[in-house]
Amino acid sequence: MEASKAGEFLQFANVKKTYDQKTLVVKNFNLDVKQGEFVTLLGPSGSGKTTVLMMLAGFENVTSGTITMDGRPITKTAPYKRNIGMVFQNYALFPHMTVAENLAYPLTVRKMPKVQIRQRVDEYLKLIELSHFGNRHPGQLSGGQRQRVALARALIFEPTLVLMDEPLGALDKKLREQMQFEITRLHKQLGFTVIYVTHDQVEALTMSSRIAVFNEGVVQQYAAPDDLYERPANAFVANFIGENNLISAQAPILERDVVRSSLPGGTSITAQNGNCQAGDAESIISVRPEKLVIQAGGPVLDNQVEARFITRHYVGDFIRYYFELPSGGKVAVKTLNDTRAPDLRDGQTTTLGWRTRDCFAFRKEPLPVQGELQ
Repeated sequence: MEASKAGEFLQFANVKKTYDQKTLVVKNFNLDVKQGEFVTLLGPSGSGKTTVLMMLAGFENVTSGTITMDGRPITKTAPYKRNIGMVFQNYALFPHMTVAENLAYPLTVRKMPKVQIRQRVDEYLKLIELSHFGNRHPGQLSGGQRQRVALARALIFEPTLVLMDEPLGALDKKLREQMQFEITRLHKQLGFTVIYVTHDQVEALTMSSRIAVFNEGVVQQYAAPDDLYERPANAFVANFIGENNLISAQAPILERDVVRSSLPGGTSITAQNGNCQAGDAESIISVRPEKLVIQAGGPVLDNQVEARFITRHYVGDFIRYYFELPSGGKVAVKTLNDTRAPDLRDGQTTTLGWRTRDCFAFRKEPLPVQGELQ
């Protein structure tokens, strides 16, 4: 294998994984991570992201390919020799030990002197703002407090890398948001490298330096959060990251970076070219709900289509409107809850508009399927 590229701390090179020697659950996986990055593996359940994490931790064998960390191959290195910290969804704290004893445990097994252990435990209790909770047992803590202890225990021995597998999945919405803040605060303060697994797109967008979007063992796109949201690589990423309207169109014609397509019924649509190719018979037009405008005497935009109002959902700070297109397709429009929010009657026909630069045309293709072992 070629040497690690400059500035790269962790590399997956052509990594594959099969459990039955027939079907690949991870296919030709390649990923580069820089020192201090917060990289999230994001995807639906069963997409392969946790398998990648387990191979990195050493809990699953690699079928083929190489994992390199800090310039050294670790594919055949025992888990306890990889100097990796892990945080799980179920906390994995020892219930019979106090908080202080739980934090001390990784240092004790590494035979750190007792005085240094006490100093380090006090330091990390202060870091997670639980200085007065050292003598309590995990069962006496809230869910958020237990997760902070689990995080501190993963960090206290100063690992090379920290892996987090759905660590906030057991918490309610408010606690999740608090812990997102705590994890990013500690990450910025201590500068450790993180590989984080979640199926929660908002969590990934909020916390990550870069995100690898998975679907059935294949990385669909690896990019910064704003790139994924504003410039998705294909229809799967566009639909998985954030809310989106996917509208079927016909006969895409490529005109430099712009694609001209027609909706069923003949309405012409122009969009940025996502991944359409010459000769494609169909395409998918992707436009986010907040980019659509309900045109009630407003400016004429690049794309306009007639639509019938179905219903609306009041969400507090914004209102989500639902419309039906002449083709039968459904689209959503998201507007701020202010004086500009229109008042529409059930069944009323209106015009929806959006700019060419705010939408993409993608190839209409089947979702990736499980691959056969090569």
